[in-house]
Amino acid sequence: MYIYHRKEWPEFIWDDKTLLVPLSNVRNLQGKLLGKMEAIGFSLKEEAFLETLTVDVVKSNEIEGAYLDTNQVRSSIARRLGMDVPGLVASDRNVEGVVEMMLNATQNYSQVLTKDRLFGWHSALFPAGRSSIKKIRVGDWRDDTEGPMQVVSGPMGKERIHFEAPQSELINNEMNQFLSWFNKVYGSESKNESIEPVLKSGIAHFWFVTIHPFDDGNGRIARAIADMQLCRADGTPHRFYSMSAQIEQQKEEYYDILEMSQKGSLDITEWLDWYLSCMHNALESSELLLSKVLDKAKFWKNHASTIINERQKLMINKLLDDFYGKLTTSKWAKITKCSPDTALRDIQDLIGKNILIKESAGGRSTSYFLRPIQ
Repeated sequence: MYIYHRKEWPEFIWDDKTLLVPLSNVRNLQGKLLGKMEAIGFSLKEEAFLETLTVDVVKSNEIEGAYLDTNQVRSSIARRLGMDVPGLVASDRNVEGVVEMMLNATQNYSQVLTKDRLFGWHSALFPAGRSSIKKIRVGDWRDDTEGPMQVVSGPMGKERIHFEAPQSELINNEMNQFLSWFNKVYGSESKNESIEPVLKSGIAHFWFVTIHPFDDGNGRIARAIADMQLCRADGTPHRFYSMSAQIEQQKEEYYDILEMSQKGSLDITEWLDWYLSCMHNALESSELLLSKVLDKAKFWKNHASTIINERQKLMINKLLDDFYGKLTTSKWAKITKCSPDTALRDIQDLIGKNILIKESAGGRSTSYFLRPIQ
């Protein structure tokens, strides 16, 4: 028996006493983070927001095994928000769609969530009408013509069914209930219905992914809805922590707690406790992001008068972000689309300006790294 088979569905219950401490801790960390971000100035705040949103989009897709180019995601977000960011690149259609969905959810968080809006998000996620090579129903609820919607793992012939979603003929009614509940403003419900906004984010995530109304993309849309509710909880479209990045790190736990809760009772205390724990970790991890943004700002302030060409700016920003592996002349040439000789001249110029340091190993294996920021 799945949770939606129970006659009380969807009347979720939870133990407020169990959740009081983790919820208070999360709210405390949220307040401290927002206060800290207000104190660092507009330009740094904007940079931190861009980095957070980029990570959120990339990691939400990675949870589902879909890998996006981080630079394309960052460029798409910056263009759509009108940010003046150097080194922007063109973005693929699938990247643009994912970014469009996330920005619509977070930047317009106070707007009513409707079926049509969800259909628009789904169409943006699958602009070609396909999930990988499989044609899917886009911009509409699934119809189960090929059998029930199931979450399955394992090799063919030895599949394990983790979850089976409600039948497609039930979806319209299920989503009407969900949307009616989600669109109630905090404080407008009756005393017995009033739900703390952060808890509502966790409930919305769980409820939507349990209905599983689309052929594909349910997890990403569920996380976008949860992020939308977290923006409502903070009263701002600017968030500086990524739930998706944290969920990706705890992916096995995430799927385990979802499966257990979907086969349990209407008491979802364990799910909400896990969700708050995940959020706590995400908020603590934001310190690393903020530190990176501040280091980046400090670097460019220190070198405000240093002459640096566009290729060098591009590579320095990559090194200040999350450059994978070691920097070599061949990597420089490939990324900046220049000749190896030009790459070497760029690198030697930065060494002379005390920006790059050459590793001791010589020959073809020679690599370079940024001088520590003082």
